[in-house]
Amino acid sequence: QVQLGESGGGSVQPGGSLRVSCAASGSIFSINAMGWYRQAPGQGRELVATITAGGNTNYADSVKGRFTISRDNAKKTVALQMNSLKPEDTAVYYCYASIQRLTIPLGRAQDYWGQGTQVTVSS
Repeated sequence: QVQLGESGGGSVQPGGSLRVSCAASGSIFSINAMGWYRQAPGQGRELVATITAGGNTNYADSVKGRFTISRDNAKKTVALQMNSLKPEDTAVYYCYASIQRLTIPLGRAQDYWGQGTQVTVSS
């Protein structure tokens, strides 16, 4: 089994900072892209940021310059540092990873999701 465990999040005032982290565990052969998505109440899930195994990053326009995604391949973790937070950043943040399980024979990579962590930005 493969699991993504999230930590961090919480409540902060506008202009503040938060960090969310995610660790992959289980029988893992390789991890391709990792990232973060978010879903605000009444809205669909949207991409926030992704990072490849080689470190190439991609950000939603709404978070560029404020959020930074990073990963540690050895520890199988990905983190999102969120600065200059705005009320519109309020959402449940979900960790994502494309993971190839350690099976014999090796199968194709599959998408895995964390359980979500709440981020609330409010004065």
